[in-house]
Amino acid sequence: MGILVSLSENRRCIIFLNISFLLVACVFLIIQFNSARFLVLTSSQPSNDDSQQDCKGFESLEDNLAKCHYLTSRINPCVSEGYIDYLHLFYCNFGRIPLLGHCLLFLWLLLLFYLLGNTASEYFCSSLENLSSLLKLSPTIAGVTLLSLGNGAPDVFSSLVSFMGSGTGDIGFNTVLGGASFVTCVVVGFMSILLKQKQITVNKAAFLRDVCFLLLVLASLSFILIHGEINIWGAIGFLSMYIFYVVFVYVSDIHWSSGYCSDLSIPILSSMGKLEVNVIEEGSLEDVAEVEMKNCCFCITLPAPCLMLINILEMPLYLPRRLTIPVVCEKKWSKPIAVASVTLAPVLLSVLWNPQGDDAGFLNSLVVYGIGLLFGMIFGVIAYVRTENASPPKKCLFPWLAGGFLMSVIWSYIIAQELVALLVSLGYIFEVSPSILGLTVLAWGNSVGDLITNLTMAFNGSPEGAQVAISGCYAGPIFNILFGLGLSLVGSSWHQYPSSVVIPRDLYLLETLCFLVAGLLWALVILPCRKMRLDRVLGAGLLAIYIISMSMRLIQTLGSFQFQVIDS
Repeated sequence: MGILVSLSENRRCIIFLNISFLLVACVFLIIQFNSARFLVLTSSQPSNDDSQQDCKGFESLEDNLAKCHYLTSRINPCVSEGYIDYLHLFYCNFGRIPLLGHCLLFLWLLLLFYLLGNTASEYFCSSLENLSSLLKLSPTIAGVTLLSLGNGAPDVFSSLVSFMGSGTGDIGFNTVLGGASFVTCVVVGFMSILLKQKQITVNKAAFLRDVCFLLLVLASLSFILIHGEINIWGAIGFLSMYIFYVVFVYVSDIHWSSGYCSDLSIPILSSMGKLEVNVIEEGSLEDVAEVEMKNCCFCITLPAPCLMLINILEMPLYLPRRLTIPVVCEKKWSKPIAVASVTLAPVLLSVLWNPQGDDAGFLNSLVVYGIGLLFGMIFGVIAYVRTENASPPKKCLFPWLAGGFLMSVIWSYIIAQELVALLVSLGYIFEVSPSILGLTVLAWGNSVGDLITNLTMAFNGSPEGAQVAISGCYAGPIFNILFGLGLSLVGSSWHQYPSSVVIPRDLYLLETLCFLVAGLLWALVILPCRKMRLDRVLGAGLLAIYIISMSMRLIQTLGSFQFQVIDS
């Protein structure tokens, strides 16, 4: 007997990603069994500057075989800061069939983007929202702190990872500024053009506050970039600007007594499901049918084994995180999985903490694994005794939420580390500066979710939705720059203390910053002149500024590449 199954676009996308993951994993495993240098198990150790300089030397080689010999003839000349040596994989294992190598790396890049965004939205943001409720934070404070952290998690983790590496700090700067340019120009531009007929106006006081403060933040960042170095106290001062912003938002919100407080209480990461519930409640049966048609592209009758196969295909990307990240949610609650997650989480931490180099002795590894297993068993027994099958725990929620927050941070950091390592390797493969990939590929990948969710929220049918989307487009970059870059600079300067962190001067980065300021000034002038209404004049100008910025960067990159070819 068959079962009627609806395959939505989201579910089909997840199945495709899982099949891609299985394909990539099979190729990785086959290569690993035939190559001893594929996995870089000591990748958690930062590489030194000399190895990075030596790695740039192999770009002058024309033949893939010669590049493979270069990679294997030296002692770690190109150290990958991820868990996979992508250069060795591409040139030594796919040197004769580079097209297959390109396809494999592209699929892996797509999977890493999905994992980073999905981990942030499904686990990281869930823990933050529950912590906000548990700590009884006001909607304003929660909106500009925990919810902003949830929205900007991919950018923050990418920035932290890039600054932890050697010579990859420019990726962090370009990723954050590229994401800010994309959100403030492209997202706001599309919203303004598409919402023209609705005649939606935005809160003038909140808009002026956020844009002016973002301009102040960019002015401070430009001073740091021009100065070329920053010490621990300067980094702490830059990070502290966000505390001032939070206090300023809270005080101004109380003073104005406007609806901006309630706007910020709405998570920017609202799911499509929540928006659809509002449509069903306010609409008629025809609206319900329309929503169902949108969600379910087609329905098919499948036998039970095929349905089981579909459910299995959805597991590879879901199960490892689900079994290691504690989740306290009514809809997702499962006592066996909850017990397994608190048991396996310490084991995963011990695996990541355990050194994998040649100098790591068997006894040291045994001690680390033993400690992780011991804590896992203790936590598992406590969870088994203190929880029920029917519902999640109602008391002592803080340990569960803190554990879920910690493990979601660990997973996000691991994925971001691999993503940055892959972008650096792709820069060498395509002979493109990794900073360009950070400005474009990484920034677009981290910001495309903002484009979808903000447009969805703006079209929710109420002016409040558009106000929330506009607020997120400017408050988000403030958080990413001050908290993401600020925390990264604090970590780097702390590592270099008492010396200052030297920031290489990049004229292209200053150019990106100037175009970002131009977009903000355009919005700051046009919106008040047009009575704070979102229209095509604002949107077309913002999109034109972004297109000009990206076109100039592309021309500069192609010109630099042609110059290198002629010079060689």
